[in-house]
Amino acid sequence: MTTMTEGSVREFKMPDVGEGLTEAEILKWYVQPGDTVTDGQVVCEVETAKAAVELPIPYDGVVTGLHFPEGTTVDVGTPIIAVQVGEAAPGTPAAVPAPAPAAEPAPAPAAEPEQPQERQAVLVGYGVAASSTRRRPRKQPSAVPEAVAAIQTELNGHGTPAPPEPSASPAERPLAKPPVRKLAKDLGVDLTAVVPSGPDGIITREDVHAAATAPTAVPAPQTEPQAPAPSPVPSALETRVPVRGVRKATAAAMVDSAFTAPHVTEFVTVDVTRTMRLVEDLKQDKDFAGLRVNPLLLISKALLVAIRRNPEINASWDEANQEIVVKHYVNLGIAAATPRGLLVPNIKDAHAKTLPQLAESLAELVATAREGKTSPAAMQGGTVTITNVGVFGIDTGTPILNPGESAILAVGAIKLQPWVHKGKVKPRQVTTLALSFDHRLVDGELGSKVLADTAAVLEQPKRLMTWA
Repeated sequence: MTTMTEGSVREFKMPDVGEGLTEAEILKWYVQPGDTVTDGQVVCEVETAKAAVELPIPYDGVVTGLHFPEGTTVDVGTPIIAVQVGEAAPGTPAAVPAPAPAAEPAPAPAAEPEQPQERQAVLVGYGVAASSTRRRPRKQPSAVPEAVAAIQTELNGHGTPAPPEPSASPAERPLAKPPVRKLAKDLGVDLTAVVPSGPDGIITREDVHAAATAPTAVPAPQTEPQAPAPSPVPSALETRVPVRGVRKATAAAMVDSAFTAPHVTEFVTVDVTRTMRLVEDLKQDKDFAGLRVNPLLLISKALLVAIRRNPEINASWDEANQEIVVKHYVNLGIAAATPRGLLVPNIKDAHAKTLPQLAESLAELVATAREGKTSPAAMQGGTVTITNVGVFGIDTGTPILNPGESAILAVGAIKLQPWVHKGKVKPRQVTTLALSFDHRLVDGELGSKVLADTAAVLEQPKRLMTWA
């Protein structure tokens, strides 16, 4: 442990940056031990299950240690960086090594109560009890966390860390929460011989009980669970990509939605020639100067009009209370494909916006998503979503509901097609819409009305003046 002659060391803990998220991955450190930091300075970027977020430090001082290297997933409430505040002895911070195999352990948790209480930052989640962290298999086994090194030292009993064993490396150490480890200790169960059944290979209480009551005291060797890990030897036949962050959360949410809400999807093909003409007219309108006008803008407005005419579709299902919760506001979600995966930020109170205001909100939402700066708050509270698969040249699809929402509209590619118009076959701009809805709270009649009204506005956009 590094000795400080003056001042005090404060531990900056991983905050809950997403209102309820339990962990985040450290993507990049912007500081190193010995660097001077000021209140509000960004020290690292982390990725949660919702988005990438930059974390500011809430006090002035000198960095004395980074507890985890880049690529590590850390539980909320776990200290990630140590900063010496106040006056320190000259040269002290510079002597603190960067996180590496030989990194010194972080200050002992027992010393924290004696330090001044750190100021709350704008992010929530400080003070949450620290729990275990998980290392990514792709990281080098030599990057041993300080906490593991401290445990090795205690078990060795000679004041020096025990020689690293393959079973004690971060990538192979059994994953289990503290209560489960205590249960295993009380029952005399070796965690390295327990087959995990929890998510991400976590050992559960049931796994420990099963091992304790097994007829043989020596279960099968635990070499098989390590087999799915990415091979360190490059292969020309396949590439393994760790599922994490936004993509991991999206996968879990889509599975939960698909097998929880009974989906029904209806389709309609509509002539949107007049809508496309209106798009071109609005581009020349002075009220839309400097704004981006595209078909998605009018499709969004058409759906909002349909929701206004059929408000019961703007609802959610409360399983616990067995209630349908009808929302008197529309937070319109827009599905966006980004390098980090699918994001669905939403426009708050979209129902109350004028067409120019809606255009401005759409442009800001798309730009923020492409830059990877979408905040977790921007993706919460959505009520209905639009996914524009037409930008990829796709005619349509059967979209899966965003969890907690009742409906999602998929918009297909707008193409010039032969169409019967005023009794004659003419080339017209045509698209196909697909509306998926939760059949627990939206019956076929309600879903059909919403889809038909949306199509009617796009076919005759002058209805915006009489229906809106």
